[in-house]
Amino acid sequence: MERYFHSSRSEWFCRFLLKFPTPHSITGMRKQTFVKRAWHVVGRKVAKQRILEEIYETAESSIGLPVDIHGPAIATFKLQLQRYIDLTLQRSELEAQAEDLLGSREDYQRLVTIPGVGPIIALMILAESGDLRRFRHYRQYLSFCGFNLSSIQSGIRQGQRHLSKRGNGRLRYAYWLASVSAIRQRENSLRRKYERYIRQNPDNPDIKRKARVAVAAKMARIAHALVKQNTDYRSFYEYGRGT
Repeated sequence: MERYFHSSRSEWFCRFLLKFPTPHSITGMRKQTFVKRAWHVVGRKVAKQRILEEIYETAESSIGLPVDIHGPAIATFKLQLQRYIDLTLQRSELEAQAEDLLGSREDYQRLVTIPGVGPIIALMILAESGDLRRFRHYRQYLSFCGFNLSSIQSGIRQGQRHLSKRGNGRLRYAYWLASVSAIRQRENSLRRKYERYIRQNPDNPDIKRKARVAVAAKMARIAHALVKQNTDYRSFYEYGRGT
């Protein structure tokens, strides 16, 4: 269930936890009864029968401490789950509004083809960037976002280079969110860039953070190129451009 826990698109998983918050709430009934009661909660899934049976078998071998299902701990847990579900509903409303406002614009249509960029992120990019064609070179756009590098210099000594962060913070945050989403997808050039970046030390949190920033900057460069050149995004296309 790990991949569902870290996904912001797994509303069904939260609804499942609302109904079955503890292992005992699952194993307190027979497997066939659990499958029947959980059948409509998990939504439309491939091999749904097998998934539910595996969940039941996992609950049987759970090492979690027993918790009173009617106690305050579970009540608080369900409160947070409901809050998350409410937020996902609000997100869906915002996505629908973004589609209504910008769905006919070519710039918007091109941006949402980038891995990790959905309606809301595309809306943020266009709202904060304005017309991306006004930036003659992608370096100007990266500087506008705050993805350009700078260093502190004192006399003849030059410090370590780091992000200037002098640009648009909301725009930089939008690309950061999109980069996190893109590197979780199974196959795209942005994920490959991230994997190459952390290959030497994949457990180093600082390297992971720098890799996400590098992917976010790459996404900003791709977004500028798509709008500037009036072209659609093609997976792995940028490798052929020497980037």
